[in-house]
Amino acid sequence: MSAVPRLAMVAGEASGDLLAGLLLGGLKARWPALHTFGIGGPHMARLGFDAWWPHDKLAVRGYVEVLRHYREIAGIRRRLGERLLRERPDAFIGVDAPDFNLGLEARLKAGGIKAIHFVSPSIWAWRGKRVDKMRAAVDHVLCLFPFEPALYEKNGIAATYVGHPLADAIPLEVPRAASRAALGLDDDANVVAVLPGSRLSEVQYIGPRLLAAAAEMQRRRPDLHFVLPVAPGLSAIVEPMLRQHAGAAAIRLLDGRSHEALAACDVVLVASGTATLEAALFKRPMVIAYNMHWLSWQMMKRMGYQPWVGLPNILLRDFAVPELLQDQATPAKLADAALGWLADPARCAALGRRFDALHLELRRNTAQAATDAIENILAA
Repeated sequence: MSAVPRLAMVAGEASGDLLAGLLLGGLKARWPALHTFGIGGPHMARLGFDAWWPHDKLAVRGYVEVLRHYREIAGIRRRLGERLLRERPDAFIGVDAPDFNLGLEARLKAGGIKAIHFVSPSIWAWRGKRVDKMRAAVDHVLCLFPFEPALYEKNGIAATYVGHPLADAIPLEVPRAASRAALGLDDDANVVAVLPGSRLSEVQYIGPRLLAAAAEMQRRRPDLHFVLPVAPGLSAIVEPMLRQHAGAAAIRLLDGRSHEALAACDVVLVASGTATLEAALFKRPMVIAYNMHWLSWQMMKRMGYQPWVGLPNILLRDFAVPELLQDQATPAKLADAALGWLADPARCAALGRRFDALHLELRRNTAQAATDAIENILAA
């Protein structure tokens, strides 16, 4: 390894770009002249990452949706692998996106390049046989959750618990008043945050249901205010969807600013994914929704190992917050569940205490812990 390493990275969507950006902060603190390149997004770019392809090329979820884009994605992976084998980085770090990264990692590892996977695939939730593929593909896994390293070590894969970078980035004390002031919301307003996802396919399937739920909530509670953070590049999809499905709901679109929205709100309507963990770290009651192509759903639901889908419920091992999935994610049921939180402050406070404890458990200075692990891997 050179004095200053050269690291290739791939982050395949908005949440991966956020996590990779937080990791890059720690890496750059250790090696200010660090050179990183591969596939990434704006959070990574702000730290000097050289993106050969934009991260949103890989932001596709669901079997049917992936098949539609398979040739393009497979072509990107093949060309990226060829270029990395020529350029010989000191290591490759795949950030989440296992369907893309594991095959690439296997190719690079076979070619003598160290492969590190940051963010364990959910082998404890579904597709457990993927651990066999990981054994062949990676040298080390950097795990976000405390129970994961033991699962990997049992299967002969080196792993380190580094905590969750969002638990470091999100303050323990929620800046509610400051966030409301920044968004121009009154202190006494009743605010609902609507987070339909960061991928185009997610927003197309989930957005209409959440917007219709907001319209139903507004009909029953005219005093409500709604904010909807729009992920980069999705305004052209969300704006006409708002006109079609939101009715008279007073929904204000935000250019990103999801953390301000979560800090400012009283309850969240949220698509299952990383945003549910962000909502939990902001100590917000939520209703988790998910919807996808019916064939993708039939395939995925048969492979689940746990009764929960949302990360807060998985980590707490309880239906701490409602999950309304596929046909159950109707506007009326979503509205009922969200309004139920607003009507029960004591229940919200009890949930907040559970989320406080979860936040402390996941807060481990991830950027430093992951950088320490990566430095050890590079030196081995």
